[in-house]
Amino acid sequence: MSTAVTAGPRLFQVPRRSLQRRAPRRMDAVAACSPRARRIQLALGLFWVFDGLLQLQPSMFSHAFVTTVLLPSAAGSPAFVAGPIAEVARLLAPRIVFFNALFAAVQLGIGVALVLGRGVRGALAASMAWSLGVWWLGEGLGGLLGGAASPISGAPGAVLLYGIGALFAWPARRIDAAERVGVFSTRTARSVVALIWAIGAALLLQPANLGPRALSSQLAAGAAGEPAWLASTIKALARGLGGGGTVVTVALVVTMLSVAVGLATGRFLGALLPVAVVLAFGMWWFGEALGGIATGSATDPNSGPLLILLTLAASGVASQYQPTPAIRLAGAR
Repeated sequence: MSTAVTAGPRLFQVPRRSLQRRAPRRMDAVAACSPRARRIQLALGLFWVFDGLLQLQPSMFSHAFVTTVLLPSAAGSPAFVAGPIAEVARLLAPRIVFFNALFAAVQLGIGVALVLGRGVRGALAASMAWSLGVWWLGEGLGGLLGGAASPISGAPGAVLLYGIGALFAWPARRIDAAERVGVFSTRTARSVVALIWAIGAALLLQPANLGPRALSSQLAAGAAGEPAWLASTIKALARGLGGGGTVVTVALVVTMLSVAVGLATGRFLGALLPVAVVLAFGMWWFGEALGGIATGSATDPNSGPLLILLTLAASGVASQYQPTPAIRLAGAR
């Protein structure tokens, strides 16, 4: 009897392995996030890969990277911006091959991770840190403190927009697809992009940008060193503007502010989004000369394409996803 009692529990005891449930694997960030976030991740990843390839251009492995790319970004900036840039240039110059290869590897690594969807959160966090560092030490805070920065030439800086893009691309749950853009609510995301457009308009109102020939001179200067097919179009526009730059600049300010107000309020977006895209593309072509990518010395495509991406993402164009009741139920658990 005692034997039966003792053995009984063992006979009816289920093996521990069968009782233990395997802990559900944590859903991958790509699988869990909304289609909108994933599309932004892919777009950012492609930009980062492109930047990494630009960093592998022969000129980047020479002192030209320091003298024609890095040091000019300090021009006109206050000491707390220009000083660190000069120190970075002094550090890089003797070891430019090593550091440039490192820069390219970082950018390619971020881009590949985002495109493949592996380690997305880590790649986005790295891109934010990298963007802020380069914006300060490589772009001189986009020249915002120099008194002559202009959205026509790419202000407030492409790398700053990369950092904001990383926040927009942060994995948002599918259940929140319609309400969130990365870490932001849809309304906040629109407000962030509206602020970028408003800052651009404010920069155009600086005295250095309001002169009758300021705009035409800026365009003509940006065409220097570009191939003939691109430079000819930019110079033609500069000649056409002549001394009427002030009127055109004021018109640009009004247009940019209209886009900003539309994004902030969410009104008239259907009419304003095409205007925003055309304007950003026009600034990219004529003001940024396609980011200088045809010259062999560009490190990124400049701000135009990133501004288009952020504007469309914040406005909801990047996602038409509507969660199904089943997904809503699963997300509520």
